[in-house]
Amino acid sequence: MLARRVIPCLDVHGGQVTRGVQFGKAEAGELKNVGDPVEMALRYNEQGADEMVFFDITASAHGRDTIVGVIQRTADQCFMPLTVGGGIRTVSDMHTMLLAGADKVSINSSAIATPDLIRAGAEKFGSQCIVVSIDAKKVSPERWEVFSHGGRKSTGMEAVEWAQRAVALGAGEIVLNSIDADGTKAGFDIAITRRISETVSVPVVASGGAGTLEHMAEVLIDGKADAVLAASIFHFGTYTVGDVKRYLAQRKIPVRL
Repeated sequence: MLARRVIPCLDVHGGQVTRGVQFGKAEAGELKNVGDPVEMALRYNEQGADEMVFFDITASAHGRDTIVGVIQRTADQCFMPLTVGGGIRTVSDMHTMLLAGADKVSINSSAIATPDLIRAGAEKFGSQCIVVSIDAKKVSPERWEVFSHGGRKSTGMEAVEWAQRAVALGAGEIVLNSIDADGTKAGFDIAITRRISETVSVPVVASGGAGTLEHMAEVLIDGKADAVLAASIFHFGTYTVGDVKRYLAQRKIPVRL
């Protein structure tokens, strides 16, 4: 069995790492600054993170320059794979991020607006470089819909169907973000994670809701995720990456210690 990955996520706004709850918005003052992205990435590198995700929540022209600089500085000093997302709308944008030192690019709203971007990116750089991030919200007892624009706009698409289509177009990985659970520390959405994990042939990264070590184990075992992504519990010192890995190893979940 492949080792399960533990991945810290850094939301970068105006050159600083920020944190909100249930997709809180910068313009509404719902985010708090928690540190310098490169310093935090180095800390997680030392803790043994398997990968690092940077998400540019500014995603403006100014923000693009900022996140490119962050990726370059981090890639110079860290040896774990880096994924970057936010505002990536073209193959040229992907190329910019990969040149800066990213190993993978994550696309979300742009993939929904132009699904062929997934195929074009996969053909140009390889499927292993293309991550499709899905923001899913439960809208009825048996239905999760895909939302775009930072979780603010419903697409009407069913989450499992969109994951399947994204993989068919060339996505090499799915990051599944639960809007309902995001930042709540109340646990991952196990049901939709399992549905997508059992349906697609590529790794699924569970995101949104990590609050305890047990939550991490639960989404890997019951949700059948291939990796766990978390922010708050790492940023605020609740647990280290090493704490998570040691706990998972005790639960007989394969990890790289």
